[in-house]
Amino acid sequence: MATVTLKGNECNLAGNEISVGAVAPQVTVVASEGLADKVVGGASDNVQVIVVVPSLDTPVCAAETRKFNAEAASISGAEVTVVSMDLPFAAGRFCEAEGIDNLTVTSDFRNKEFANNYGVLLADGPLAGITCRAVFVVNKDGRVTYKQIVPEVTDEPDYGAALAAVTSAGSLGVSCCGSCQ
Repeated sequence: MATVTLKGNECNLAGNEISVGAVAPQVTVVASEGLADKVVGGASDNVQVIVVVPSLDTPVCAAETRKFNAEAASISGAEVTVVSMDLPFAAGRFCEAEGIDNLTVTSDFRNKEFANNYGVLLADGPLAGITCRAVFVVNKDGRVTYKQIVPEVTDEPDYGAALAAVTSAGSLGVSCCGSCQ
């Protein structure tokens, strides 16, 4: 079982660990806008950037979402989706207050299908039941070409490596930030 830390304390991750090169499971999450179903993973017309955060109601998650929102405006041919366990109503309020409009913010609150299928569910510790922090890039063929499970939940991801991976995903390249377990 993979692990991360939360303020230095080890936490186990549950679910199916997804590796670079694997087919990204197709999973339905709930969009904050209109409570519509949103499918992530699998083959798509665009490269997918799936940004996983524990909760938008924390400074690090909010900053990360704002950063990917700003970058998403300049990423051509890619679709950026943020997945958290926040209720869609709270996520919607966050997006409205922060001007988040270049990406889709979604929730995995219904059945934790995304968290379990991608191996990012915190199994224990004070945040058990929500997601760790991670970034996946999925090419148009539906294969994971980049993965970062952020080792310390309170740290931000490697934005540069994730954004560079989007370009290589268009050419079927694969990369890893090096911190995956």
